[in-house]
Formats: sequence, C-alpha cells, structure tokens
Amino acid sequence: MTIATAPSAAVTGSPAGGPPRPRRLLRWLLPMAPALVLLVLFMAGPILWSVYIAFTNETLTGSASVNSRFVGFDNFVRMFGDPNFLNSFVLTFVFVVGSAVIGQNTLGLIIALLQRGRGRVTRGVVNGVVIGAWVMPEIVAAACWFSFLAEDGTLNTALGLSQEWLYTAPMLAVILANVWRGTAFSMLVYSAALSEVPPDLVEAAAVDGASPLRRLLHITLPLIRRSIMANLMLITLQTLASFGLIYALTGGGPGTASQTTPLYMYEQAFRYFEIGYGSAVALVMLVIGALFSLVYLRLIRVEDA
Repeated sequence: MTIATAPSAAVTGSPAGGPPRPRRLLRWLLPMAPALVLLVLFMAGPILWSVYIAFTNETLTGSASVNSRFVGFDNFVRMFGDPNFLNSFVLTFVFVVGSAVIGQNTLGLIIALLQRGRGRVTRGVVNGVVIGAWVMPEIVAAACWFSFLAEDGTLNTALGLSQEWLYTAPMLAVILANVWRGTAFSMLVYSAALSEVPPDLVEAAAVDGASPLRRLLHITLPLIRRSIMANLMLITLQTLASFGLIYALTGGGPGTASQTTPLYMYEQAFRYFEIGYGSAVALVMLVIGALFSLVYLRLIRVEDA
C-alpha cells in the first residue's frame, strides 16, 4: 500500500502550509499597486522626460516648442563653453563649502558640544532659537537678512556704517544667511550622536590627564564619525540645490556675482524659455549630487573596514 505525501516546499516553491510564491507576491503587490502607479506617473515619468528633453532644443515658446528635435550633446557643449555657467559652478562650490561643509557642519557641532551637560532650560532656549531659524520659510528668512544687511539696516545702524553689503559682498551675505537658517539640522544630528558617546570613556580620559581638545579629537569625533559623514552628505545635497533663499535675497546679483547653478538653470529655463538647455543644466547638477553622495558613502565604508 502506498502512502500519499504532500508535495514538498521545494516543489511548490512556497513554505510548507503557505500559498504558492506567485500568489504571495501578488498579495504583496496589490495593496502597493496604487502607490507604485503614482510614483511612476508623477516621479519616474517627469525624471525620464527631463532626461530626454535635455538632449533636445525644446523651448517654452517659439517654433522649437512645437517642433523640437534631438540635438545630442549640443546643450552640454554649449553649457561648458558658457562663462556664465562656469562662473555659477564655481560660486556653487564656494557656497556649498562655505555654508554647508564649513558653516553649518562646524557650527552645529560646536552648539551640540556646548549644550552637553547644560540644564534643561538652557538647552530649551538654545534649541528654540536655532530651530526657529530652521523652520522659518525661506522667503521670510531672506527678508530678515535683507533688513539686517541693507544700507539702512540693523548691521549698519549698529556699526555706524553706510555699506550696501548685498552689493559689495553678496556671496558672503548668502553664505551667512544659509548658515544661520540651516545650522539647526546639523545641531540635532550631532546632539543625537553625542548622546550615544559613553560618558565613562570621556571621564576616564580626563582622569588620565587628556585635555578637552584631545578628548574631542581622539574619543568623541572618532565615535561619531558615521554621523559626521551622514550629516555632511545630507546638508551638501540640500545646499547644492538651494534656490529660494538666494533668489529672494540677491536674485543672483549684482550681475552674476551670486548666481549659483540652480539660479542659472532657472534663468535659462524660465526667463529665456530654453527648457531643453535648462534641463541639461539640471541633469549635470543631478550627476554632481550623485558624485558627492558616492564620495561620502565611500568614506563611510572605508571607515567601517
């Protein structure tokens, strides 16, 4: 007499007692289908379309808006031959390094370090002031800094000067404004990271005679290096795409003295209506942001090795 046995999981492709694998996959996909469709339509679709028109002479007005054609790499050749684009690229690098890598990152770390061991009231007041600048809309932050730096503004009144800072030092003005507004994010990241540093380890180093600077360099910073890399990556990408604050504060001027690449892209696409060329600039910015991300991720992996 033969005894019938149930087919094994290897034959059915599913765990014993469970539904077949295709059916389980279908059960997982069905609830996700509306979200996936929306992502494809409103995220992946526009991205792919932008990549395509970056290689065309598409415009918002004129004959090219109706009869656009594929032009290959002409937009990119024109871009890297345009002194205004190269100037915007250099200014973007200065802006990112000055306001993100040096400004927000360093100031956020300093504020987080100074708050360690402070009372709840002190931490609450400092966090409220710093985070208040962060949650403020860009247009409001720009208006505050315009009032502060204008010829008849607060800074000149306090110093007894008559200086138009937004015209004589526009890049310094937008860097300081962005540091003031964005430092809160770095402060929060480092406050969370510092809370994970074992106090016993720091106290033991202090007992052994290590100075505060040596404790910071040889204990605290190595223990929070992953947070440092993650913070640098996030604020770099955020600052690289910064537009509203600079546009509202200086408009990229005077002339092109503070015209970073996002403002250059906006000017070409929506002032001169060359949407194909503007998309090519946006594609270059996307590649630059991806390269920054790869560098930071590589540094994190090297430190973990």
